[in-house]
Amino acid sequence: MVNSLLKFFRTKIYLAIALLIFVLLTGVLGFKMISGYSWVDAIYMTVITITTVGFGEVQPLDDSSKIFTVFLILSSVVIVGYALSIITEYIISRNNFDELKKKKMQKKIDSFKNHTIICGFGRNGKQAAKKLMSYKKPFVIIEKNKDIIEKFQSETIPMVFGNANEDEILLQAGLERAGTLISALPSDADNLFVVLSARQINKNACIISRASRETSYQKLKLAGANNVISPDRIGGDHMASLVVVPDLIEFIDNLAVGGNENVNIEEIDVDKLYNTSNKVQTIKDLDLRNKTGCTVIGFKGSDGEYIVNPEAETKLVPHSKVIVLGRPEQIQELNSIYDLD
Repeated sequence: MVNSLLKFFRTKIYLAIALLIFVLLTGVLGFKMISGYSWVDAIYMTVITITTVGFGEVQPLDDSSKIFTVFLILSSVVIVGYALSIITEYIISRNNFDELKKKKMQKKIDSFKNHTIICGFGRNGKQAAKKLMSYKKPFVIIEKNKDIIEKFQSETIPMVFGNANEDEILLQAGLERAGTLISALPSDADNLFVVLSARQINKNACIISRASRETSYQKLKLAGANNVISPDRIGGDHMASLVVVPDLIEFIDNLAVGGNENVNIEEIDVDKLYNTSNKVQTIKDLDLRNKTGCTVIGFKGSDGEYIVNPEAETKLVPHSKVIVLGRPEQIQELNSIYDLD
């Protein structure tokens, strides 16, 4: 609605500007043809007539020129008055609309809980947002570049304008209610400060930070980051792996892990499985292979320890997770059976 109103006012402004140009051209051509003024004198006479500043004529006007001037004054008073009112109304309304839009966005952010906050909307921030959107997970972007805010902010990409180093901005993004914070700023020093501030505000949030230099890894960990990611290191390792084990890496790259109809891998909270059946005690009891065709390839215990290709007798304790692999239709069957969507 806000965008529609702004568009409406822009249309009226374009009309007002067009009328001003029309009056100006009419005056210049009229004085040039009727009074025989030079182009410079015609422009001068038109401007002082339209603006009613009260300066004298370049040269005495004849009757035809006086009649033309009267009509020019009358028409310009109406058009200039209309144009000024429209431009003033647009400026005031735009400020009000921007404030209204900001309040609406903040209200939406305030409704989020257990959401993700992404600090910085550069290359890594955009990739993180795209992945979260594919999973339909709520998130908020903190960005200090006003141009980026105006370009990308929408109903699906809520943004907070400001510096993520400031506690007020983190609180505005709902950090105290957030489940995860991703610090994807280009500077390791800025990421370190964000991690420190975020850990002070929310002791339980999962904090993931970007690191450009290997020397920053341990510092970010000590500051409170749960995970520290080095894009350059991951990229180099991935390229080297394509040389050493190209087929394996290509197979892994082709696995879709969520957000579309071609999902191949899914993780399931054991707590959700217990909600559907209190009899589930081991991976064997799930019988996912027969029910859905999916295969359990991993298990994460409540202590955070990972087990690859777990045994069938592995106990599904609360707060643990199982990771399954299957074709898209098998994953969909899994989601439908356990209502995981």
